[in-house]
Amino acid sequence: MESVEQSEDQILAKELAALAATGGASGHLVRVVAGLMRKNVHEVDLLAPLPFDEAVKRVSDVLGKTGHVVEAPPVRLGEDETVRVVVGGGAGGLNPVVVTARVLKVDGDNSQVRLRAAAKEGLIRQRAGEKTAVRLAAQVRRTTGADDAGE
Repeated sequence: MESVEQSEDQILAKELAALAATGGASGHLVRVVAGLMRKNVHEVDLLAPLPFDEAVKRVSDVLGKTGHVVEAPPVRLGEDETVRVVVGGGAGGLNPVVVTARVLKVDGDNSQVRLRAAAKEGLIRQRAGEKTAVRLAAQVRRTTGADDAGE
């Protein structure tokens, strides 16, 4: 993990460059091109019938099993916890997707989970961010008993 917070775009460019380098391409060129690509983003808000600490644990477990953890943005301890991972999405799971889950304390018995997934889109639209957010939201629902926020 790096000590300076990285933006989604920086993380995605770095992951795409690493993937390209394994195939023999120029990682630097891929970083530049990634900066020009559009981003597919999707967010899902859930309300979990769990105390904050338990919700954080379960969401962290789901995301930790799905991808590798990267630095999360700063939080307010005890009221707000953020977990950020990179998972494979798109065709063959080769498109990196940054998933940020923010767990917020609602009250003593409930927590809100905000899932955001973002991926770069090439010429062929794969909607990797959207599909990954929906897939992981379903896993979080099963693990936490959450419902969509607002229902």
